[in-house]
Amino acid sequence: MSFPASETDLGAGVSASPTSLATDGGRSGGGRSRILRFAVPVFMLVLLVAAWSLYVAAYDVPHYILPSPRRVAEALVADWSVLGPALLVTLKITFLALLIALVGGVALAVLLSESRLAELALYPYAVILQVTPIVAIAPLILIYVPSTQAALLICAWIVAFFPVLSNTTQGLKSTDHNLLDLFRLYGASRWQTLAYLKMPNALPYFLAGLRIAGGLALIAAVVAEFAAGSAGAGSGLAFRLIESQFRLNIPRLFAALILLSMTGVLIFAVTSFVSHLLLRRWHESALKREV
Repeated sequence: MSFPASETDLGAGVSASPTSLATDGGRSGGGRSRILRFAVPVFMLVLLVAAWSLYVAAYDVPHYILPSPRRVAEALVADWSVLGPALLVTLKITFLALLIALVGGVALAVLLSESRLAELALYPYAVILQVTPIVAIAPLILIYVPSTQAALLICAWIVAFFPVLSNTTQGLKSTDHNLLDLFRLYGASRWQTLAYLKMPNALPYFLAGLRIAGGLALIAAVVAEFAAGSAGAGSGLAFRLIESQFRLNIPRLFAALILLSMTGVLIFAVTSFVSHLLLRRWHESALKREV
């Protein structure tokens, strides 16, 4: 009789169906999640721009008070010959300060984690530099440093340096003591322990500090330009902001602000992407985002 065979086939079909449904559901759910992650912020941006445009049109707000999005876009295109070079100057200071902060912060963090004496001697002064407002330090730096661009670079580096130092030091000190004992048991040297255990353990902390330092470097570069009062052809976006304010060229002012905001968002996105690439296969924070 064929009844047992059909019963077996029916059972196999029933047992296979939930698995395939779960797989298809997981794929479709992941696709919807990715679409929503992109679509919701874009929808909110479109909604805010539309509300801004409607408010300006409905109340007939003068463009020197609040320009419409169309006027800002026109200013961004028309004044790109002025705003573009200024943006490049600000970006140059930002990324150079961030690079120096990364190299110096990691090197000093290794020194502080390996030497208790060095930590007691140097860490308090790093904290003092961090908590002192950069606008209070900038005039002194401008006096002692011969070049304005070098002074701006130092100001941006001071602000971006501490998050890298603090987070990396915390990561190096947070290594599991059981693993440290295991490395000692197998006769690992101090540098082997640092390279193969402490540094990988500190990587998530370092990347968190990188995301913070990237935004702070941009903020510090702009604030340092404000404090320095730099002007002329080689000045950054901060000078263009002040110039637009004095000339009541509010559309250009908004265009410069949008450029700064977009730059900050791009820096955060790039550093977050780098963090995801380095952590996605093994660290719990990145694995949770992929589930």
